[in-house]
Amino acid sequence: MAADLTTQVLEALAQTDESIFSTNAFPSIDFTTMKSALDRLGSREFIVFRQIDREEAVLTAEAEGIAAEGSHEAKVFEAVRQAVEGLKITDLPAIVGKESAKVGQGKAFKEGWIKKDKDLLKAAKDSIQDASREQLQTIQQTRTHPDPKILQDLRKRKLITMQKVISFEIKKGPAYAKDFVKQETDLTAEMLASGAWKTAKLKPYNFKAMGAPAMSGALHPLNKVRHEFRQIFFEMGFEEMPTNRYVETGFWNFDALFVPQQHPARDLQDTFYISDPAQADKPRADPLPTQKLADGCTPDPEPPKEEQDYTSYWNSVKEVHENGKYGSIGYRYPFRDSESLKLVLRTHTTAVSTYMLHKLASNPRPARYFSIDRVFRNETVDATHLAEFHQVEGVIADFGLTLGGLIGFMEVFFGKMGIRQLRFKPAYNPYTEPSMEIFGYHEGLGKWVEIGNSGMFRPEMLEPMGLPKDMRVYGWGLSLERPTMIKYGVKNIRELLGHKVDLNFVESNPAVRLEKD
Repeated sequence: MAADLTTQVLEALAQTDESIFSTNAFPSIDFTTMKSALDRLGSREFIVFRQIDREEAVLTAEAEGIAAEGSHEAKVFEAVRQAVEGLKITDLPAIVGKESAKVGQGKAFKEGWIKKDKDLLKAAKDSIQDASREQLQTIQQTRTHPDPKILQDLRKRKLITMQKVISFEIKKGPAYAKDFVKQETDLTAEMLASGAWKTAKLKPYNFKAMGAPAMSGALHPLNKVRHEFRQIFFEMGFEEMPTNRYVETGFWNFDALFVPQQHPARDLQDTFYISDPAQADKPRADPLPTQKLADGCTPDPEPPKEEQDYTSYWNSVKEVHENGKYGSIGYRYPFRDSESLKLVLRTHTTAVSTYMLHKLASNPRPARYFSIDRVFRNETVDATHLAEFHQVEGVIADFGLTLGGLIGFMEVFFGKMGIRQLRFKPAYNPYTEPSMEIFGYHEGLGKWVEIGNSGMFRPEMLEPMGLPKDMRVYGWGLSLERPTMIKYGVKNIRELLGHKVDLNFVESNPAVRLEKD
């Protein structure tokens, strides 16, 4: 089809020295076919063309009827005018139709064309000008209207729709000729042997042509921002925690953090519980990994470590909840083992931090840990919430730590992300005291936004583990999705994570540096 069209284009240009327009000369040819033929001619400089994009107004079925028969309000006026003594309101739908009576009566009153006399409608004017019909007839003929406000109003009334129309302006090019001669793309052995290459027209190489895009893997934006966070943590001397357990017990996820068993966060509305198996064993040491070397031999066993008393830890956590301990009065409720042993999809990576701090108690020393991984909440999915997201968490354990030190560290930590205006607001967390919400000033939004939560872990959480009384632990966390959405200008979190993600966006998004705009 494109080959035939090239001849038609050349013949159409042969009849004039002026430009021709595709919508006039070839109204029935679709865009793809037209563009293919023009590209073919343009590459050999037979023609010069440019694409013209414009919007045209198209009448809806209702508007077509108005343009032909008049507007609803004009029909109402005409019916009332012909009834010299007045027209009963109840008789109007039978004369003009239910739709015209419903829509047109109000507009006729608004325009002052009719008036009401008890239960009768009477004409208030001798004649009217049906502006709606005239406007639609103008659009029907010209596909537009000189007044943009009228177009906008008609669109709101759903009388017109706007559609994009693409056309081409075509002119003769430097190498124009009426006959299209095929160019050879290859120099063959037969052409050399017969001497046909001497008279053949060879297609020149197009060194400006774009090459085919190379297929390659691409990092998801979340992975790029995650990499930046990891670099910041490693730069500041942190060790990454293992986060390979998505399923935790209520003990590690809640009880060990001094979260009471009646806390709303443990409700089914907020937490995903595992049904099979419904319960786990009490806390115990992880089994040693079974590992074999490449030659099939078993590696030398690691030197024995000091065993931790998990039974004592369980009893201490239970006692601090029920009766209080370590200077705390506790929550004073009967602690239920069955509630503590329920299996849940972890609601925060603080469960991992708790496990690591308990291991630290066997050899108390200054330590810095971090984790970045997925957590799960029974949330209603919307533009800013998902049932699963990523949490960035940091923990610092040391002697003599203070709240002022936590604030100073937060300023350094977030400063490495390019966030240098911070505010801190007192907050409540069951496992930290004091606790602070962290707000940063967002230059793009022009307002303060919450960027994280922080605090110092409570003695009721740390001392049952066996950590020294004078050891303090900072903890803070934030989501990975929020800074990613800000950096990449994503407004709907479902466009960043889940089945609605655009793969073109993943493949084409740039690298990210958190400290730069």
